[in-house]
Amino acid sequence: MTAGGRVPRNPGALDDPEGAGALDAFLAVRPQLFGIAYRMLGDVAEAEDVVQEAWIRWQGTDRAAVRNPAAFLTTVTTRLAINAATSARARRETYVGPWLPEPVDTSGDPALGAERAEALELATLLLMERLSPVERAVYVLREAFGYPYRRIADILDVTEAGARQLARRARERLGTREAVPVDPGERRRLLDELVAAAHEGDLPRFERYLADDVVARPDGGGRVHASRVELVGLARVSLFLDNVWRKYWDAGEVRAVEANGLPAIVVDVEGAPFALVSLDVVDGRVEHVYIQVNPDKLRGYAAAA
Repeated sequence: MTAGGRVPRNPGALDDPEGAGALDAFLAVRPQLFGIAYRMLGDVAEAEDVVQEAWIRWQGTDRAAVRNPAAFLTTVTTRLAINAATSARARRETYVGPWLPEPVDTSGDPALGAERAEALELATLLLMERLSPVERAVYVLREAFGYPYRRIADILDVTEAGARQLARRARERLGTREAVPVDPGERRRLLDELVAAAHEGDLPRFERYLADDVVARPDGGGRVHASRVELVGLARVSLFLDNVWRKYWDAGEVRAVEANGLPAIVVDVEGAPFALVSLDVVDGRVEHVYIQVNPDKLRGYAAAA
């Protein structure tokens, strides 16, 4: 299954021209709806639920009165995602250990990464946790999909000036990110260096690529044994990587994958994905190492294992 998830089905559509038209209109915009919901929630299943609810509401709508189905569905999906993000924020207050967004395989679902890439990166999705749900919606619509402020105002039922203010506040709370995106090939090279150093039992040699204040963020979600705190600093991160590789990953198989539009690696243990590792690179140095080991968030990579 791709990141887009289950496709809504209308058994009567083939016998009902109006129903078939409703389904076609929905499917035409579905990738964007999922893209909005996923970027706001960082969770595939929750995003699928939002899109499914939008489909149910679309079925129950007087579609003859809808002049622009795409605009209607985008509005419904965004507002549903705001509500879902509010609930998700409350649940994450009791999440066991550091939380990471669920990675999505954009090589298998290229439509998800077709819009502006930065708002899909794990680093940006993680930073977006600083934002309120409404600020997050504005940021996603503006930065990921290029919506004009007037359209964003209509979706959120605010003034255009209010939409601009929300966008400005979101950017300020996110802080600055790298001005020039890192070449994916450079990220792949650094991942290859990490794997080579680990396999040769010399992970300290990877330290020259790490920023002094590098952070390793593991997400086990209480489902597997994993550090329940972030590891900060070159020495601690290097030691942590060395320990987890020797104890858990050395007997596994490493394969290159794509996660959220960027290179990553998956470590398979006994034929199943055990960990996904990705890097946040700024100015040639690794600033964050993201380690996803929550099995509930690795299911999208199981088919290729």
